[in-house]
Amino acid sequence: MTAPHRLHMAGIDKRFGPTVALSGVDLQVEAGEIHALVGENGAGKSTLMKILSGAVRPDAGVMALEGRPFQPASPIQARLAGVAMIYQELNLAPHLTVAANITLGVEDRRWGFLRAQPMRTRGEAALKLLDQVEINPEARVQELNLGARQIVEVARALVTDASVIVMDEPTSSLTAADTDRLFRVVERLAARGRAVIYISHFLEEVQRLAHNFTVLRDGKRTGGGAVSDTSLSDLIEMMVGRQIDQLFPRADRTRGEAVLVVEGLHGHPLPAGLSFRLHRGEILGIAGLVGAGRTEMLRAVYALDPVRSGAVKVKAFSGQSSTPAERIRQGLGLLSEDRKGEGLAVNLSIEDNITLSALGRYTSGGIINLIQRREACSGWMNRLGLKARDPKQRISDLSGGNQQKAALARLLHQDADVLLLDEPTRGIDVASKVEIYNRINNLARQGTAILLVSSYLPELLGMADRLAVMHRGRLTEVQPIETWTEASIMTAATGGKSDT
Repeated sequence: MTAPHRLHMAGIDKRFGPTVALSGVDLQVEAGEIHALVGENGAGKSTLMKILSGAVRPDAGVMALEGRPFQPASPIQARLAGVAMIYQELNLAPHLTVAANITLGVEDRRWGFLRAQPMRTRGEAALKLLDQVEINPEARVQELNLGARQIVEVARALVTDASVIVMDEPTSSLTAADTDRLFRVVERLAARGRAVIYISHFLEEVQRLAHNFTVLRDGKRTGGGAVSDTSLSDLIEMMVGRQIDQLFPRADRTRGEAVLVVEGLHGHPLPAGLSFRLHRGEILGIAGLVGAGRTEMLRAVYALDPVRSGAVKVKAFSGQSSTPAERIRQGLGLLSEDRKGEGLAVNLSIEDNITLSALGRYTSGGIINLIQRREACSGWMNRLGLKARDPKQRISDLSGGNQQKAALARLLHQDADVLLLDEPTRGIDVASKVEIYNRINNLARQGTAILLVSSYLPELLGMADRLAVMHRGRLTEVQPIETWTEASIMTAATGGKSDT
């Protein structure tokens, strides 16, 4: 007799009003398997996992764990039944200890009081199972780096003896070293018989880590099978419904005069005396580990953070002091890495977000010409392929890829010709990435100067004309992209090279 699947989902349907989120989706995962769930933003992955975790009830379909019917009415029911969710946005209480976070919701109590020692023991046992004994159970989570916090999330899943662990974009904010560490943890979980559902837009991770995969597109299952038997191009075609000939498009472009000159820039405390020149019509890539000071550099250049010393020259303007409003008038545009926290006003509409930084062009006598603004917004939506019902739709209702397009549309709408792009494709699907790459490439061809900060090395190597690596707030010498490899970038990022 064949043993039942660890997880079985069949014929799952879900509608939200007229929108079909899922239609007849099947998913089977075995014990000891790492199963990748992939697809574009809005393909239905999150809805399917919300159904699995008890956060959303399906309209139709069946689920089973170890052959037993599974119909969780809430996330806590799903967790107690053995399904653990680890989200991209970590759900930790930073002011509590590691042990308290690991046992949160399943604490040891006696006579109404928490029992600290049993909780510490259970936390230590979970960390030991992951071979992460160097993490102190008594340390507060806010004292840990991002990679260690991710491990705490995994340990919390183990405390309830989860048999199915879902990991949603777990490496999107991790360094290369922390990513390797997490991969070892995932492989250890599978070796111990856990079933792991791994959601990622980094298809290289899927190829390296997963055994099998399932592809969703427009709420339907469009493919699946063994990762080892499937090429990257075939996987992408299943996801987007068409072939993508060139992941990193590159058009001929001519480098012009320097339009952004940074000299000896010191922040509080980063950056630490860096200098570089960005030219019209070029893409200058900046690599480095998380915490190296890349975001601090962009914020200092854009006048969001104070500068201790040094100079920033934007075209004809030169000076140490400035404001973000002045930077906008000078032609700078900043795309924040924190799309939801800083880059967008998520509770406002698409048209509000696209036009906020240049609203004056639609205002006369204190009155906004809403028709003219809406027409302009619709034009940018069409040019960037931003999919939405209309410009009045709230940004929070959009997929990650469409949110990122809205953030980029705002910079283009304000006529920025010097773009500071911080992780412009983080957390978005491969098709949306290619659309954004095409737009960036065309902007550079038309003379826009682009400073591209990214942790995704293939993106930098595929898009940039020149590149420098940041290490502890300082930059290596800027060199042509042809002189760099992933290995040399990581060497510079971890050990540093000669500073400019």
